Amino acid sequence: MEAAAAAEEGAEPGSGGAGGPEEPVVSLAEVLAENEELEKEARAVLGGSDHERCSYSQGAVKRQALYACSTCTPPGEEPAGICLACSYECHGTHKLFELYTKRNFRCDCGNSKFKNLQCKLLPEKGKVNSGNKYNDNFFGLYCTCKRPYPDPEDEIPDEMIQCIVCEDWFHGRHLGAVPPESGDFHEMVCQACMKHCHFLWAYASQLADEGIVLNVEENEEQKKEIKKESGVEHQEKEEGKRTEQFNEPSTSSGPSCPEIVTKSEEPVCKLKELQSKKFLRKDTATFWPSNWRSKLCTCEDCLKMYLELEVQFLTDECDTVLAYENKGTSDQETDRRDPLMDTLNSMNRVQQVELICEYNDLKTELTDYLRRFADEGTVVKREDIQHFFEEFQSRKRRRTNRMQYYCS
Repeated sequence: MEAAAAAEEGAEPGSGGAGGPEEPVVSLAEVLAENEELEKEARAVLGGSDHERCSYSQGAVKRQALYACSTCTPPGEEPAGICLACSYECHGTHKLFELYTKRNFRCDCGNSKFKNLQCKLLPEKGKVNSGNKYNDNFFGLYCTCKRPYPDPEDEIPDEMIQCIVCEDWFHGRHLGAVPPESGDFHEMVCQACMKHCHFLWAYASQLADEGIVLNVEENEEQKKEIKKESGVEHQEKEEGKRTEQFNEPSTSSGPSCPEIVTKSEEPVCKLKELQSKKFLRKDTATFWPSNWRSKLCTCEDCLKMYLELEVQFLTDECDTVLAYENKGTSDQETDRRDPLMDTLNSMNRVQQVELICEYNDLKTELTDYLRRFADEGTVVKREDIQHFFEEFQSRKRRRTNRMQYYCS
């Protein structure tokens, strides 16, 4: 934020001061835009979860942000997961593992897995949540390599991708296939889950490029051929109209997903049609685009198969992480205005520079203050923020009083 330094020297921002080299200038608008993008990402992940009330009373929540507490349930103990609100209120000073989101999970905070802790938000809970599913993520380990993330011993730059079936996270290099360079895929199914959900190979091999990336748009002719053979061309047109809305992210705060398929509407099994053709199975993960779930067969036999394999959620468009993120974003951004941007636009240049100086001070001090919490792995609580701003205002008043003394 060189604009502040330039202002203090009485020079125009970016002029380089008294003969010094010209330094880059970052406008307040650019800073706010960058911060807004970071806030948007946080709202997407956390916006769909309640940060004040424990989610236990809702039962197994369809999808929510989850955490695991290494302080209360270290390796060797039973795995447990806690909701967003409990991570703040009950485990604020503990070491937590951020699990991003999980499906159909009920908050464990304070149950029998926590020997010395009672939930402050909802003390009356059952001993265990038998419907919850756990994996190594709850102990801070990920991928087939069972390593932490970030991994201090891993110097290879790599992204982590979540499998939408088992919901574990994997290094791109440990998937048996190179993820598409363009990143043009919506969901990933890992190697182990492709073996478990072997029926997916029929869809991938018939509709994909080399059986790796499903590309619905490039196989329209093939789909028409399948429809004609099965005698459901007209019905598929109607289904297409119902599912077109899911090709674009939802910006509405209202319902944005179809109802979960509960009964068959298809006279002929699409899966059997695909399996009648040759397809190749590989020992790799697969990468799928937006809207691919709507192409899965929903005949009676297939719905029964999904239930037996415990993957019935695959036919639910609202199960996707994207649907959850869109809901979190839209819920918090409805008719939202930025008062700081409104104030900035009403100021003259001198006032804008002064505001930049104040903003720089605030940002620097707040960053240093929050870094201590990050280094210690503790959660920032409401009273911590209140304490910071009380101290900040006190320091600001002392600086103002000294300036008035010297000016007089």
